[in-house]
Amino acid sequence: MKLFIYILTTFLGFSLMAQVPEPVGPQQTPTVITNATIHVGNGQVIENASVAFADGKITYVGDAGSVNIDLAGYNTVDGAGKHIYPGLILPSTRLGLEEVGALRPTRDYAEVGDFNPNTRALVAYNTDSELIATMRFNGILLAQSTPESGVISGTSSIMALEGWNWEDAVYKANDGIHLNWPTRWIQGNFFNPERRKNQNYENIVTQIDEFLRDAKSYTEVGTPETVNLKMEAMKGLFSGGKKLFIHVDNAKEIVESIQKTQGYGIEGIVIVGGSDAWYVKDFLKDNNIPVLLGGVHRLPGRVEEDVDMPYKLPHLLNEAGILVGLAYNEGLQSSRNLPFFAGTAAAYGVDKEEALSMLTLNTAKILGIDAMAGSLETGKDAHIVVSEGDLLDMMTSKVTSAYITGRLVNLDGKQQMLYERFKEKYEEQGY
Repeated sequence: MKLFIYILTTFLGFSLMAQVPEPVGPQQTPTVITNATIHVGNGQVIENASVAFADGKITYVGDAGSVNIDLAGYNTVDGAGKHIYPGLILPSTRLGLEEVGALRPTRDYAEVGDFNPNTRALVAYNTDSELIATMRFNGILLAQSTPESGVISGTSSIMALEGWNWEDAVYKANDGIHLNWPTRWIQGNFFNPERRKNQNYENIVTQIDEFLRDAKSYTEVGTPETVNLKMEAMKGLFSGGKKLFIHVDNAKEIVESIQKTQGYGIEGIVIVGGSDAWYVKDFLKDNNIPVLLGGVHRLPGRVEEDVDMPYKLPHLLNEAGILVGLAYNEGLQSSRNLPFFAGTAAAYGVDKEEALSMLTLNTAKILGIDAMAGSLETGKDAHIVVSEGDLLDMMTSKVTSAYITGRLVNLDGKQQMLYERFKEKYEEQGY
């Protein structure tokens, strides 16, 4: 107990030392960034281009010499030699719900029980998390904050990575329900390395079936005499107001989960994870099911697969006509490396601009926010990233500025503050 208290107080002490960057207010001055290379996010690249935005909205994107709007009153920023991208989107993440995985008091992404569709990430989202700033300096400006536990873990919300509180940060509230489909086989561990059959698989599937049946019946009642919060949260799945994100990897389970949920009239289905998606690509395409592909940087899931199969999978699914977005499921703290998933995909067959779309417009379409975000187009929200190098290349990527709905955000995080602190220290010592 004494050790736990010591660790907790040490953590809190460091937290107090490392200040989270202060949020900024609404965009006050219209801005135009000129003479840069613009990567629109829809596959188009515009050289020597300008992007202008006012009141948080993009007002012009195109050739710098053909601007068709009055730029009087716009603050001009020279972007010569730089690249401009749409803000990247991080789907299916615990961002804002967890700070230090080893400390239970900082984890707020799980609830007691197996079926909790009424659990909302929105109200638990912590805008004071130090991890939010570490995402922004790699170009991630929007995130789908998602509960994780049980069978139905809860309802996610899409958050802008800027704001004093969750009310400021919310971008799209309660966008989807998350279903963790069981696996038929349980992977071994250090003490019991043998893979074994999941004896509880059929029982869990039966529970899911019964829960969906009850939810659909509850929806069809209209106005029930007694309000059931769990059933109320499920209503959006049947009306189309919410999407169903099914977290599943294995081929058989992908097919079964889709068929089971479609049987209740649920149409907005998204597969999250999908490491076996290639083996059921025709089924996914025929049913128009998009995939938020996780684990690009991993080992193959099958002994017969090519060692680089995870790297090629985005290209293979894209070639098969499946809408693909990229997710990061290899640890919250490392989620800032999401753009380098796309860089790897580009090295293994995906066109470079299409790889960017897997972090921007494709993901926006999957999440249902493509009318507002995901690409640099007139009328959309001004989520803009400016980099001195290739945003998808960890060797050259250097984000110099970022705008969330036109607001120039502070990119300084804990790492930058520590860098400046010790740089000054060693410069004073003559190093």
